Amino acid sequence: MAKALIIIDVQNDFCEGGSLAVTGGAAVASEISELVSQAPDFDFIVTTQDWHVDPGTHFSEEPNFRTSWPVHCVAGTKGAALHRNLETEDIDAYFRKGKFDAAYSGFDGLLAPEDEVAVGEREAHESAEEDGESPVSLDDWLRENDVDDVVIVGIATEHCVRATALDALNAGYNTTVLRDYIAGIDQDAVEETLEELQDAGVEVK
Repeated sequence: MAKALIIIDVQNDFCEGGSLAVTGGAAVASEISELVSQAPDFDFIVTTQDWHVDPGTHFSEEPNFRTSWPVHCVAGTKGAALHRNLETEDIDAYFRKGKFDAAYSGFDGLLAPEDEVAVGEREAHESAEEDGESPVSLDDWLRENDVDDVVIVGIATEHCVRATALDALNAGYNTTVLRDYIAGIDQDAVEETLEELQDAGVEVK
């Protein structure tokens, strides 16, 4: 039995100064880095990134901030990069989601090639699938590494954290969300989301 920490979308566009900033995003990035440095009981650490190319109506010039949003985390841009406060040295794998759709859940993400993450040699629109390789989903990767327990942190609580936690639970993982290591858009909605997750069977602590 292995345990994985899943870091959700701690990206520049979701932190202060970004196009879809969440208050406290930069602080959460620092807190997650501290968590990683003090918590050696994680067997694996992975992160997700919004990585939009053409997500359709997910982007809007007149967003309703429920199903449509300002342009954010465009593949290959500074806004899609992980925030500088997030230490990446111990991250084992990166999963990118939402090239052509909204993709709120980390379980929609596909494994980014190591060479792309390390040196950026691929173009933003290229993928392992286009190179003739079989894409690896987050669920595939976790199962290949015998992960049973997942701990979820990151941004934003009401959207991608929520969707990832529910998908993890539905996929059969023992799922925990750490309330001190998440950031949300609206505090009332955050509390409602955490109650929903608890009711569904997610451990919130």
